[in-house]
Amino acid sequence: MTKNNKSNQNILRATALTTLFVGTIGSIYFMLNVGSNQKSIILIVLFTIWVMSPFVGLFFATRLTKRRTGNLNSRYYLTMIVLSIFSLTAYSGILTPTQTKPAFNFLVVPFLSWLIILSIIFITKRQNLKQHQ
Repeated sequence: MTKNNKSNQNILRATALTTLFVGTIGSIYFMLNVGSNQKSIILIVLFTIWVMSPFVGLFFATRLTKRRTGNLNSRYYLTMIVLSIFSLTAYSGILTPTQTKPAFNFLVVPFLSWLIILSIIFITKRQNLKQHQ
C-alpha cells in the first residue's frame, strides 16, 4: 500500500469511527427522547442494547479485520458511515409516516442494519477466499 493510500485509509477510518460514535450517541438520544414516558427500566435497557448493537457490531468487525487489505476495510468504514447517517435519519422521525408508532423505527432499523452488516461480512469473506485461491 502506498503512502498516499495509507493516508487516505487513515482519514476514512477516522471519519468512520467518528461518525459511528456520533451515530451511537445520537441514536440513543433519539431513543430516550421517544421513550421518555416509558416507565419500564427493563424495556429501556433492552431497547438501548438493541439500538446500540449494530454500532458495536461494526466497531468489532473492523477490529477483527484489521489485518485485511485496505480495500476490504474500506467496505467496513463506508458501511459505518452510511449506517450511522441512515440510523440518525430514521430515528429522527423525518421520514416516518404519521400513522407509524414511534417504537417501530427502533425495532426495524437495527434489524435492517444487521442484515446489511452480515451481507458485507459475507461478501468480504467470499472475496477474501477468492483472492487466496
